[in-house]
Amino acid sequence: MEAFYNTHTYLIEHIQSPIKRLLMDEIDWTHRMIGIKGSRGVGKTTFLLQYAKDHFDTDRSCLYVNFNSFYFTQHSLVEFAAEFCAQGGKTLLLDQAFKYENWSRELRECYDRFPELHIVFSGSSVMRLIEDNQDIQDIVVSYNLRGFSFREFLNLKAETSFPSYCLDDIIHNHVKIAQNICKTVNPLEFFQSYLHHGFYPFFLENRNFSENLLKTMNMMIEVDILLIKQIEPKYLSKIRKLLYLMMTNAAAAPNVSLLSKEIETSRATIMNYIKYLEDARLLNMLYAEGDEYPKKPNQVYFHNTNLMHAISSEKFDRALERKTFFYNVLHTKHKVNICKYHLDFCIDNKYHFSCEKKPDGVKQYAKALYAIDEIEIGNKNVIPLWLFGFLY
Repeated sequence: MEAFYNTHTYLIEHIQSPIKRLLMDEIDWTHRMIGIKGSRGVGKTTFLLQYAKDHFDTDRSCLYVNFNSFYFTQHSLVEFAAEFCAQGGKTLLLDQAFKYENWSRELRECYDRFPELHIVFSGSSVMRLIEDNQDIQDIVVSYNLRGFSFREFLNLKAETSFPSYCLDDIIHNHVKIAQNICKTVNPLEFFQSYLHHGFYPFFLENRNFSENLLKTMNMMIEVDILLIKQIEPKYLSKIRKLLYLMMTNAAAAPNVSLLSKEIETSRATIMNYIKYLEDARLLNMLYAEGDEYPKKPNQVYFHNTNLMHAISSEKFDRALERKTFFYNVLHTKHKVNICKYHLDFCIDNKYHFSCEKKPDGVKQYAKALYAIDEIEIGNKNVIPLWLFGFLY
């Protein structure tokens, strides 16, 4: 136990988190069982350590534990929690829970046996904490940690402290909001950098970002998909090939029959793999209103623009980049569908959007909204694209 406390103290003293994530204030920390999901690379470990530092520092009532530890090959989580509570422990922060074989069953046992214990655990975005987990579905509250928003990236780079805005605020008050922001900083000076490398926090590390991202993408497939979904390693090459084919034909309707022939597997397996890639936050599927998985999506997008740059360095589609950014920032809290009015997206069955480069020459429809790149401030139904990066 003392070794875990020593590691906790070292990590807390050396944590580097230059910006407070919005999710920190969105979580109701009074719940006894909290699950933090997120794709690989978005900063879940840093998030847990920052919470510990802000609320407990090196107080021994809180302990961070990573299931990478070989300790748990010979000891159970329940044993560990019992010893922790006996020493006055109150809050356990468990990182990479999916690496512990019986994690959900033993989390339930800890919850029932130790009523004074609070547990916060992190897991892959591929994990379905509530839908497929009868052990803990009635006791866990699940949250998603997203990659950096443009707002968070801008606040970090420009040393500002702009708040987030809800979608209705942006739609109805975008001129005033943009004017206030532009009084302090020109967001367009930072926007392209964000699209290239601002979503994943490891841009802060002194390493080649693209190589790091490619490594992370492969880990998403090899660990988050194969391990958690219990897929045999021999199918790894098929999933990697499918991802590349999907990404090189992004925003198009997937031809499942053709993909089935290319990958040499069934149509049903292709659809399962696409869903796993979406769960891993590598792809986003776009449907018409009323449709959903397991139906074939109308379009498939990269999950975020950083992935686009990692894959499409030679031939780059700026129009696809705009749509990918817009879809990514909207889909976390809103229902996003393909628009039936020859526009790009329908949001919450209410707002119809088109993403364009510039407003000049755009044929505008009275009820449509336009997310326009390369402008600082909009007017009426023309809204700067960058401003949607302030949704969280």
